[in-house]
Amino acid sequence: MIAPDTLSRWQSALPFGCSYLLIPLIWATTIAGGWWVLLVPLSTWWAFAVLDRLTGLNLDNADPDTPDTVLRWYIALTKAWAPVQFFTLYGLLWYTTHSVGLTSAEKIGVFFGMGVISGTVGINYSHELMHQKGTRERWLGDILLSMVMYSHFRSEHLLVHHRHVGTPRDPVTARYNEGFHRFYPRVLRQSLISAFRAEQDKLARKDRSWTDPGNPFWRYWALQITMLLLAFLIGGWAGLGLFLIQAGTAIWQLELVNYVEHYGLTRKHLGDGKYEHVRPRHSWNSSQKASNWLLINLQRHSDHHYKPGRRFPLLQHHAQDAAPQLPYGYPVMTVAAMIPPLWRRTMNPKVRAWRRQYYPEITDWQPYNTAQNPMPRT
Repeated sequence: MIAPDTLSRWQSALPFGCSYLLIPLIWATTIAGGWWVLLVPLSTWWAFAVLDRLTGLNLDNADPDTPDTVLRWYIALTKAWAPVQFFTLYGLLWYTTHSVGLTSAEKIGVFFGMGVISGTVGINYSHELMHQKGTRERWLGDILLSMVMYSHFRSEHLLVHHRHVGTPRDPVTARYNEGFHRFYPRVLRQSLISAFRAEQDKLARKDRSWTDPGNPFWRYWALQITMLLLAFLIGGWAGLGLFLIQAGTAIWQLELVNYVEHYGLTRKHLGDGKYEHVRPRHSWNSSQKASNWLLINLQRHSDHHYKPGRRFPLLQHHAQDAAPQLPYGYPVMTVAAMIPPLWRRTMNPKVRAWRRQYYPEITDWQPYNTAQNPMPRT
């Protein structure tokens, strides 16, 4: 018999498992073929936008000091996703490359949908796992990232983004008035370079070369090559191409979210290349209930940057007086980000209001709008 407190904890974690429903959905739509293959991206973008409207906001906060022993069901959700995604991705590769009933367009549609899953859910779960201290959880995060050919995201995120968020040192912080279509190629290039340099500098402080076996990039490259070889062995050149479509879609999904999370928000420059400490005000906050179930509270991003070590069920909602609020959840905001005029019309007034609210003493914001701030490399 299940103890009442165990049952209660399992039930409270259950809504966050809604992402697992995407697995039978993508299999069903792949088997059905036709226009059904578009149902996966439509469900993550539009269905959850509707659900957000119906379920409203979740403004409740859990006790941030809750121990891991109480959170084991939540932790199990994140750990289980890596094998689930692995067998789904490679199972779909085998099925589609050996099926005579699917057209090339339908196969591309399937792996576009798979990329939406591995980007929206998989990279998000890897993000949760990479922030933990346990070796097993970090390895699971690395495996998930290797499935989308974006392993350096861990180094960039932990060593660069969290340290330099809201400053021109951070490639991932979208500048004010920078459209997504300019942001995207810039961040693809700069985040890889900054990640490698961060690991190189970390090793140099120990008098070790970047070629040292301790450089995680060796592990990143080995895992990514393994994933590519496996895709080729299962599906040949077609399988490799479909795998890369999935990976590219996932990376695009990730960087769309990165664009939304910090657009136009900057930390105050204190002089001599120094900036104020990270506060909840330096990330856009969103507490839409349904999309936070799907994204395991990623939208409570203000608290994540304020307290990066907190597991997702303990992330706190911050009200308007502490953190700027997005008008909608990520499903709506990422679609808006793809339409620069709509995005600027929606978000630029909010950035200007944020400036007036939190930094009324700053009258010249031009240096904060570009990447030209004085920034000694560290």
